[in-house]
Amino acid sequence: MDMFAKVIGGVLLGGLVACSPSSPTVQTFSPEYFSAEPALELFEALSSDEMQGRQAGSAESATARAMIIEQLDALGVEPVGASFEHPFKYGPFRDPETGAAAVPDKDGVNVIGMIRGNQADGIAMVISAHYDHLGVRDGEIYNGTDDNASGVVGALAIAEHFSKTPPSHDVHFVFFDAEEDGFGGARDFIANPPISLETVALNLNFDMVSRGDNGILWASGTHHWPDMIPRVTAVAETAPVTIELGFDQGDGREDWTLLSDHAVFFRAGIPHIYFGVEDHPDYHKPTDDFENVDQTWFLKSVDTLIMMSEAMDEQLAEIFEMRQAASED
Repeated sequence: MDMFAKVIGGVLLGGLVACSPSSPTVQTFSPEYFSAEPALELFEALSSDEMQGRQAGSAESATARAMIIEQLDALGVEPVGASFEHPFKYGPFRDPETGAAAVPDKDGVNVIGMIRGNQADGIAMVISAHYDHLGVRDGEIYNGTDDNASGVVGALAIAEHFSKTPPSHDVHFVFFDAEEDGFGGARDFIANPPISLETVALNLNFDMVSRGDNGILWASGTHHWPDMIPRVTAVAETAPVTIELGFDQGDGREDWTLLSDHAVFFRAGIPHIYFGVEDHPDYHKPTDDFENVDQTWFLKSVDTLIMMSEAMDEQLAEIFEMRQAASED
């Protein structure tokens, strides 16, 4: 049976849809906020060899997209606009020889849904993760388990939680395409916004949240938004994984500010916190596989992301005021 048939034939198991007949064993941790086994099954399915690395524009990318949409639909998440799918065209930032803007010649599709908040104040939070990866190169499959099937499953687990415990404010779930190709989907989201960017108080971006080989989940962005420091550290006190602040200043890969989709929010003046792990031996290699993930740590990481999302939702009006004040300076 092909992967698409497995997904469409999935059954709802208390939350996320099961995507595989086998259930990875969870031995030492039971998440408080989401369903563990379906999440792990989806995680394994998204990063399996059948998905051929989920390169933007591929048939397997469309299959991954169908998997995400089935999850959103099963959880009662609303599409933004007429469909969950938001096609776009993209290309390089500019022509390297002339410096002129390049003609977009590639196709991508973002997936966007929302859960409405209890307070009709128009303030929103964007939770994002990219679902594409590098595809097949020189005959080897780059499965992109940590980068970034992990972030996709984390975002869907938050959707599961908020579908049962509605947030105070609107939450938009954005699954970006073509992150690995110049942030194509994120750039289109800002250039042709399907929602009002003026109402967005905060972006929480998840990219590589499963390989805590040193036990640390990093929260990057508070250097740019110091008022976020006590908000993040308050959650860190009781989180099931260690959260450290950093990787938002310095040189090269010491500064993650412009290294994932949250970069477009930063450039637009929208506060962001990026959650991710440090580069590991399998980063951007064919060995970024499901079997290299400590499933217990990953489940704790996702619980932590849900705790963080819930806390930010509760404080979103104050965070929005922070954004407005910063824009007036």
